[in-house]
Amino acid sequence: MGHCKNHPDVESGYFCIKHEYYLCERCIKCGDVDIYCKYRTSCIIFFIDKKGGKRIDS
Repeated sequence: MGHCKNHPDVESGYFCIKHEYYLCERCIKCGDVDIYCKYRTSCIIFFIDKKGGKRIDS
């Protein structure tokens, strides 16, 4: 578990393998949705973002 890149005081388990950073539930958004990512098939951030998942607007 790490800390969100945008909210360093918030711990998160959502890790972007491609860019090597964590995102909290408020920040879950794929950073390269239109660019090839070899990790995409196993990326929880991509699937939550794609489904409109747990994102909380702040």
